[in-house]
Amino acid sequence: MIYQIAEDSYLLLKIIQERIPNLLNKNPNLKFLEIGSGSGIQLETALKSGIKKENIFSCDINTEAVKHCKKVGFNCIKSNLFEKIKGKFDLIVFNPPYLPEEKKEPRDSKLSTTGGKKGSELINEFLRQAKKYLNKDGRIFLLTSNLTKGINFNNYKKKKIEGENLFFEKIFVWELRN
Repeated sequence: MIYQIAEDSYLLLKIIQERIPNLLNKNPNLKFLEIGSGSGIQLETALKSGIKKENIFSCDINTEAVKHCKKVGFNCIKSNLFEKIKGKFDLIVFNPPYLPEEKKEPRDSKLSTTGGKKGSELINEFLRQAKKYLNKDGRIFLLTSNLTKGINFNNYKKKKIEGENLFFEKIFVWELRN
């Protein structure tokens, strides 16, 4: 099962659409990486926003998502976070599983929604690894929820770009820099 496009996907899409033109003015060869590509909606948004297709990279732990993104023409590999990623990037985007573990949740949907017991364990591992893959002036767009507890922003400079109230939570997109 590929992660279905939802409110969090659309919020991140909006930020990418708004921010990429300015980033491309500063760096026309912007290198883009999405961790957890899912349906590929952010990859398509990056392309439509002007990033060169050869500079768009992605990965997902879900084989179905990787196959889908390749089928629609994107460079996508199977990787657990940065495990098989090579190189450095100017923009890294991640809409992670960010919800705390819910014992009753079906196992097949947990992979897409659950970020660990507190919801932050996967995010914290991502943030720890990402420093090695981010160019000097690069940035990360990361989506989180007010339900996610215990995020360690690892000395990144952080700025909350935007938030959206949903019926049971509030989601946020953060811009992080070294």
